[in-house]
Amino acid sequence: MVTRAAEQAEPLAARLRAVGAEPVIVALIEIVAPTDGGAGLAEALGHLADYDWLVVTSPNGAARVRGALAALPAGTRRPRLAAVGTATASALGAPADLVPTEQIADVLVAEFPSGMGSVLVAQAEGAGPEVGAGLAAKGWNVDVVAAYRTVLLVPSSGVLLQVLSADAVLFASGSAVRAWIRVFGTQTPPVAVAIGPSTAQVAADLGLKIDAVAADHSLDGLVGELLLQLTDPH
Repeated sequence: MVTRAAEQAEPLAARLRAVGAEPVIVALIEIVAPTDGGAGLAEALGHLADYDWLVVTSPNGAARVRGALAALPAGTRRPRLAAVGTATASALGAPADLVPTEQIADVLVAEFPSGMGSVLVAQAEGAGPEVGAGLAAKGWNVDVVAAYRTVLLVPSSGVLLQVLSADAVLFASGSAVRAWIRVFGTQTPPVAVAIGPSTAQVAADLGLKIDAVAADHSLDGLVGELLLQLTDPH
């Protein structure tokens, strides 16, 4: 079971087909504009060159700032770029200056340099304050803007019947875990794999058992960990 948003599910589904699995896409979340329609993000990106750093905490956030980065005129001062992980960095469309050694927000904050300039953090609406607060504690002037919003979806009854008969479920975000809990409770197929420790922590907090966490917090890592679990679960 692939629980990513429908428009983002195919890259993971393709990887699963390539290793002989049969992906069933269960869109439990949808990525939409924040409640302000993106006005706050647009305003901040309108003076992107004034920032010393741009920090993105997910591929969805990176995708929503990518156009502004590409549109900066040649010779214009560009902020340095920090991304929470390699997948997020790839979605920026420009080389990241900082990707933490462990791809979670706490490590990004820990490895971020101290400073006195300005930082723009683009993250999900409703995301916790930890990144912004952590960078502010290091001396930076931080603006946090909502780049997108996650909406929970309820799949059709036909899909519901398929879910628990599957061999495994993959969670690529905490939002997908929350949506799963709302629809299915804490029941899962025999194997449940999380893309990273942040997603696994959301599951733990909600009482949903995760069997394994991908060592490499990427789609390839997620599929690789699934294969390990299905071929040698112990």
